[in-house]
Amino acid sequence: MVHDLELVSVGKTYADGTKAVSNFNLQVEKGEFVAFLGPSGCGKSTTLRMIAGFEEITEGDILIKGRNVSATPPEKRPTSMIFQNYALFPHMTVRRNVGFGLDVKGLPRAERDRKVDRILDMFDLTEVADRKADRLSAGQRQRIALARGLVVEPEILLLDEPLGALDANLRRIIQNELKLLQRELGITFVFVTHAQSEALGLSDRVVVMSNGVVEQISTPKELYLRPQTPFVARFIGANTLIEGRPLASEGGALGKAFNRIDTALGPISGIGPSGSTLAVIPAEAFRLAPEGQPGEMTLPGRVVWKQLVGATGHFRVRLANDQEIGIETHSDTARAQILDVGAVVTLGLDPGAVTLMPSNP
Repeated sequence: MVHDLELVSVGKTYADGTKAVSNFNLQVEKGEFVAFLGPSGCGKSTTLRMIAGFEEITEGDILIKGRNVSATPPEKRPTSMIFQNYALFPHMTVRRNVGFGLDVKGLPRAERDRKVDRILDMFDLTEVADRKADRLSAGQRQRIALARGLVVEPEILLLDEPLGALDANLRRIIQNELKLLQRELGITFVFVTHAQSEALGLSDRVVVMSNGVVEQISTPKELYLRPQTPFVARFIGANTLIEGRPLASEGGALGKAFNRIDTALGPISGIGPSGSTLAVIPAEAFRLAPEGQPGEMTLPGRVVWKQLVGATGHFRVRLANDQEIGIETHSDTARAQILDVGAVVTLGLDPGAVTLMPSNP
């Protein structure tokens, strides 16, 4: 099967021996929206630049539509890249900025004008087409950058934190527009961001990176509910991590009890292979309950911090082993309203919400 984009054991090592990216493997289908997510310096932008051809790879291969482009210069690749600072020409009008890539390709003027007019209309930029780019708002400049990247009709659009310079409200508006646009055009998007909300809300799959290594590639839902490594468990969402050791079944051997671990708080059940020693519990999986329900695990604790924000109640509860964990619940519940700092509580927990993994994979 031919993929829109395929990275095969791609790596980048700089002249001083620094490894920026190691053994990156990924297959992207046509029309898929994939986000690279991770902390600063994890290698996500370097990987995007290698796909674009702006950064030379030192290991592996990059294939687009089945063709190896590892040694192909950027201008010869069927990709277009949008940067955080938009990289617009301030002395040019909106129309000339948008059509710049078509001019480089040497398109006849009539065809260029037709394509530019169509994309300007799509991005609601027709009325400002003859203004200088530096006279427009941040939201308009962002749309200009998107229009310039898409007017050349790339096979793959690469976006390097394109919303990072926008304020929160405008960022949300552009996020919605970006997702709708991608679905309408059916173009493959590869999107770099350090914002979890963007990665989880926009993409079909998320690639989480740490120190140049891929930690997990999953759908947003799977990534949030079933992290596969301790790094992802700590990086995504607001999880509680509890250390433990495997519980042995009768006879001292791991058998049917392989999915339970013994912790300082007692046994915890979940899903996972034998030898799992780390229980990962999402903040919203806990239930503030006066008594446990059938099938639930219960953990005693004491409230040490409380804040009600809109519809959400945020609590910090100190468990019996002195570990403090975050709890999120609906602020309108009677339990959330009457609980104060110092209150003794019981936390109910569905074992199915727990993910078990090796603490040092």
